[in-house]
Amino acid sequence: MKQSQGKRHRILKFYTLAIYFFLYLPILILVLLSFNKSRWTTIWEGFTFQWYLKLFKNELLLNSAKNSLIIATISTLISTVFGTLGAIALRKINFKIRESFKLLVYLPIVIPEIVLAGALLSFFGFVKITLGFTTVIIAHIVFSISYVILIVLARLQNIEKEIEESALDLGANEFEVIKRVTIPLLLPAITSSALIVFTLSIDDYVITSFVAGVSSTTLPLQIYSMLRTSITPEVNAISTIMLITTTIAIFLSQRLLKEK
Repeated sequence: MKQSQGKRHRILKFYTLAIYFFLYLPILILVLLSFNKSRWTTIWEGFTFQWYLKLFKNELLLNSAKNSLIIATISTLISTVFGTLGAIALRKINFKIRESFKLLVYLPIVIPEIVLAGALLSFFGFVKITLGFTTVIIAHIVFSISYVILIVLARLQNIEKEIEESALDLGANEFEVIKRVTIPLLLPAITSSALIVFTLSIDDYVITSFVAGVSSTTLPLQIYSMLRTSITPEVNAISTIMLITTTIAIFLSQRLLKEK
C-alpha cells in the first residue's frame, strides 16, 4: 500500500515538474536570448547588455513606453478611486441587490476581450469620440475597475461592522468613518488592486489595439509591430523588462492581500 502511494506521489511530482517546465521554459529562453551578443536569436555568440542599452536609443520604443506609463497611471488612479467607492457602496446596500450588482461587476472580467473591444469601439463610434489617449484610458478603466471592486469588497467583508459602528457611537459621521476607519483598514487591498490594475493596463494588447489612435501606440502594440518583421534581441530585452515589472507588481499585490 505504501509502495503504491509512493509511486503515485512520484508520478504526480513528475507531472508537476513537467507542467512547470513546459510553462516557464519559453520565458527562460526569452530572458536568456535578451543577453545574446548575436542579432540572430537562434545563434548564441556570447553574453552582452548591448540590447538593453540600445533600448534607450530607440525612439519608437521609448515613446510607446511613455504612452503605456501615462495610460496605466491615469487608468489605475481613476479605477482605484471609483472602484473603492463602488465596493464601499455595494457593501451598504441590500444583500439581494448587492449580488445582482456583483454579477454586473463580473461581466467585464468573464466576457472575451475581443467582444469587449468590439463593443467599446462601436460605442466610441456611436458617440463620435476620436480614437486616441482618451479612448484607451476609458477602455482600460472599463475592464480594470471590476478587479478593484472585487478585491476591495472581499477585504470589506472581513472587516467587522462593529468597528465602524463604534466610531459612529463616538460621534463620527459617515464620511469621517470612511476616511478615518474604513480606508486605513482597506489600504492593503486598495494598494494591491492598484498594482494589479497597473499590470493589466500596461500589458493589455487586444482591447488597446481596437481603441488606440495613431498617436497613442502603447508598448505592447509597438512590440507586436516589431515582431511582425523579425524577432530581435531588442524585443527580447523589452519583453524581459516588462516581465520583471509585472512579476514584481503581482508579487507585491499578493503580499499585501495576505496582510491582515
